[in-house]
Amino acid sequence: MKFLEPMIIAFSMYSKIPMPRIEWNKENMKYTMCFFPLIGVVTGALIYLAGMFLDGNIFPKVGSGRLMFAAVMTLIPVFVSGGIHLDGFMDTMDALGSWGDKEKKLEILKDSHNGAFAVIGICCYFTGSLGVWSEIRTEMLPVVAAGYVISRALSGLAVMTFPAARGSGLVKTFQDGAQKKAVRFTMIVYLILVAGYLYICSPVGMVVLLIIAGAVFGYYYRMSRKQFGGVTGDLAGYFLQICELALLVGGLIVQGIQ
Repeated sequence: MKFLEPMIIAFSMYSKIPMPRIEWNKENMKYTMCFFPLIGVVTGALIYLAGMFLDGNIFPKVGSGRLMFAAVMTLIPVFVSGGIHLDGFMDTMDALGSWGDKEKKLEILKDSHNGAFAVIGICCYFTGSLGVWSEIRTEMLPVVAAGYVISRALSGLAVMTFPAARGSGLVKTFQDGAQKKAVRFTMIVYLILVAGYLYICSPVGMVVLLIIAGAVFGYYYRMSRKQFGGVTGDLAGYFLQICELALLVGGLIVQGIQ
């Protein structure tokens, strides 16, 4: 029960997968973030199974065209997460598009209304994702699926490592309530396990995806410090979406190399 309740809270917060109701308390919050990447495992598994099904690999007489394949693959992560990370992505796009100072950008993140930059950003995001997915072959699905775990492991690592932009908010709550060393260690273990998995699937894929993930992680650190003075829950969602799309592009690069 010590770890079951934090896992349930993680899935309740960051996915739409039905979970029993659990009371939040300080003890539960200590390890909640440790289970965040497991949502990526579920997402990756669904991506793989749906992709194999749509491409006719499970039932040869049942298949779809490339547009339907790309549309379903694009929407699966949204349905699993409930769009919580996309909300942060859109808020961050509005904040970055304002060209205001740090305080102005942080105020925009709090605003529940979406502006023009949020709409433009989400349209570009889905168009890019749809385009890349239309080119991905099914043999690359095991490699691409790993990206959903990598993005969440790095997001959790950032929450426990990067400074918070505000003295309150979701990130600050997790930072204050979590066992930081345990969470950091767990995130690193996830990354090592994913690296091993990718090495088995595709050594080239392991190298390409880890390089891309590291580059996006570095960009996230510099951007969050420079533009906002630290990280917030919205910025964490922004990073996760950018990282997922970048790793999807990485899968396409690996496909071209192999």
